[in-house]
Amino acid sequence: MQKKILITGASRGIGHETAKTLLKNGHIVFITARSADKLSRLADEFPTTCTPIVADLSKDEDLDKISGVLQSGKHKLDVLINNAGSLINKPFADISRDDWQTQLDCNIIGPALLTGKLTQLLNEGAHIVNIGSMGGFMGSSKFPGLSAYSASKGALSILTECLAVELMSKNISVNCLCFGAVQTEMLENAFPGLQAPVSSTEMGNYLSEFALTGHKYFNGKILPVSLADPN
Repeated sequence: MQKKILITGASRGIGHETAKTLLKNGHIVFITARSADKLSRLADEFPTTCTPIVADLSKDEDLDKISGVLQSGKHKLDVLINNAGSLINKPFADISRDDWQTQLDCNIIGPALLTGKLTQLLNEGAHIVNIGSMGGFMGSSKFPGLSAYSASKGALSILTECLAVELMSKNISVNCLCFGAVQTEMLENAFPGLQAPVSSTEMGNYLSEFALTGHKYFNGKILPVSLADPN
């Protein structure tokens, strides 16, 4: 059955590969990112089922823009994937207020505000998937330089649990997938030379399936998705 899905951060990496998989399988996909170029390529490849929305989740007017596109087309979503995020790798003592604000805006505040705006545009039985990180998974191994990133992703995990309770009456499920290392542009920029064990295409395939079916088995769960032991 064809589903309507919105994916943030879809211009590259996991978000891009997830969108491509879902589009190939015949679903209607709304994709957002700050960069128009790569969004346009997907829209050109799937002109009837892919709608690109250039938006920065740290700007209120862009959040309104996303909800406005859906409302104008009378679209209601079956799946919302909060994938957009950023990673700053700096020693704790060097992290500035601007760095903290960037991490919080991208990784927790933006997803929270967007979800709030779209709640009324979600179908009954919809699934919200928040993309967390093993860095924000309680009890997992932590790494120098990722304090702000891990803290912001940990907050996204807690938000997931809260939303699952709050939206239960609407029959909307909310889960968080905490990914381990995946070979993406963001990882390569933060850790030059690091080779991750999973490609963005592989994780995109996994995420696309979980987004469509995971809510049948999970709600309010923080799920590690990693080949390494989280402890």
